[in-house]
Amino acid sequence: MIKNILLCGVGGQGIVLTSKLIASASMEKGLEVMSAETIGMAQKGGSVFSFLRLAGSDERIYSPMFAEGQADLIIAFEPAEAVRMLPYLRDSGAVIVNSTPVMPVTAALRASDYSGAEMIGYLRENVDNVSVIDGSSLCRSIGSPRVLNMLMLGAAASGGYLPFTINDAVAAMKRTVKPQFAQLNEKALRSFE
Repeated sequence: MIKNILLCGVGGQGIVLTSKLIASASMEKGLEVMSAETIGMAQKGGSVFSFLRLAGSDERIYSPMFAEGQADLIIAFEPAEAVRMLPYLRDSGAVIVNSTPVMPVTAALRASDYSGAEMIGYLRENVDNVSVIDGSSLCRSIGSPRVLNMLMLGAAASGGYLPFTINDAVAAMKRTVKPQFAQLNEKALRSFE
């Protein structure tokens, strides 16, 4: 079993931490993991994406990257980034996408309107398995805008898209984040149970 996962969004959404948590929980299950992130413009609200490859003991992986058409799962923290990375999705792949858009700097400078709705519509028309998460509303209900990454991870784990359970994700999170943030993050992770 080799599983290819692509996480994408913009800087500040917690994509790199989410990638590390998926890697940690997968390694605890005995899987081989390779990952690579592109975070060059992250501090300026630019695109961030992370490739993850997971393999069981019967398979070997030799590179953290994979070609277009090979992703089993795209976890998209922003709708336009989901569409931009869609060529990587295999025909039978799934997309979990946050419906809350982050307006690109170029659109803001031109006073353009960007709601993300057209991107969600495009995904629904072109992907058979799309789960849309209202990240903004869920973050408000939990009480923090900073838990979007845990919501997205929780949706993926609860949906059976990852080779571990929510409890495994919670354990990985508790090994990684500061103790004062563990309870809030666990609440977000368990939102889809």
